[in-house]
Amino acid sequence: MIKQICLKAKAASVEMGKLSADAKNTALCKMADALVTNTKKILVANKTDVEAAKAKGVKAALLDRLALDQKKIQTMAKELREVSALPDPIGTILSSWTRPNGLIISQVRVPLGVVGIIYESRPNVTADSAGICIKSGNAVILRGGSDALNSNVVIGEVLRDALTGTDVPVDAVQVVNSPDRKVAEELMSMSEYIDVLIPRGGADLIKTVVEKSRIPVIETGTGNCHIYVEEDADLAKATPIVINAKCQRPGTCNAAEKLLVHSKIAKQYLPVIVAELRKNGVEVRGDEETRKIVPDVKAAAEADWGTEYLDLIIGVKVVKDLDEAIAHINKYGTKHSDSILTKDFDKALRFIREVDSAAVYWNASTRFTDGNQFGLGAEIGISTQKLHARGPMSAQHLTTTKYVVLGDGHIRK
Repeated sequence: MIKQICLKAKAASVEMGKLSADAKNTALCKMADALVTNTKKILVANKTDVEAAKAKGVKAALLDRLALDQKKIQTMAKELREVSALPDPIGTILSSWTRPNGLIISQVRVPLGVVGIIYESRPNVTADSAGICIKSGNAVILRGGSDALNSNVVIGEVLRDALTGTDVPVDAVQVVNSPDRKVAEELMSMSEYIDVLIPRGGADLIKTVVEKSRIPVIETGTGNCHIYVEEDADLAKATPIVINAKCQRPGTCNAAEKLLVHSKIAKQYLPVIVAELRKNGVEVRGDEETRKIVPDVKAAAEADWGTEYLDLIIGVKVVKDLDEAIAHINKYGTKHSDSILTKDFDKALRFIREVDSAAVYWNASTRFTDGNQFGLGAEIGISTQKLHARGPMSAQHLTTTKYVVLGDGHIRK
């Protein structure tokens, strides 16, 4: 089954590389319309997945990622239209120069070819990834997790049906309809057909793909994100930022998992922020200094500092200064998103320069690390590695380049 899917994707990718921007954009808009038209059908499939997840005891924050409603489907459609409105990355000349011998050399964006995506529990990824891959001239093979299998299959069917009658080959979008791990492992071995593999999910999924894949991998890492409150921070603004970063959608990778507070304001600020977090249902786990100030906070273990909770839990630590905050983040963070709250430009600049993360913030919530929020349309994931792409990845990040060399009878001497 997987080899047949790969053969179809490879053939489709050849056709995708020939398409005009208008042809791809027309298909994307048809896909968006189809999602809205088939809302009821998608919601029926999603209800089956959600009920099965509830029966398995899946926690609320992860159910939030799995569950769809009419508004979320409209958002999926909206993001496809936004992707269609973006500049077409294919054919973009990144640089061009003329050599002394008269050769004209240009570096031009081209599609990657076939993109494989292995992901968990987020059916919107099916539509987002399909849209971004089509925009960037790629074919895509989508293998979602068992929790969202019914949702993913139906969304895939809707998108493929929408491609009928367009210039985009139907097989440019394919959904693997088996939750069997052996099928996923077979997909990871298809280096002859798939040009890049992108895992999107928890730490275990990403680790498995990195270790087992024979295909080049772009890691979309986990999010052990931090907010550091400096001694000179505007505390009236700090509290809403912390609450938003932790509580708006705690099951997402850009939610804040750790709060660092400068020792000079800890006695003043910790009782306030702990109370606000608890009002929002957050379990607070603190270091020894935090518990001296707020004694009923649960003691944090060493393992807490490196944990991505994906839940209404936060670790709190008192640090003596900016140096300790930066060192802590670089030791325990996952190079995703980290924020400093301060009025001091020089401190903010140091934090931005020295924290080794894909996105660094000054006086803002980490929840903005998102392709849509960055103006990239949808996203295919947030890369926390340093090669090829870093941060939210959209259409331009699913391209590579080729050198185009123009001569006039040139021979090398």
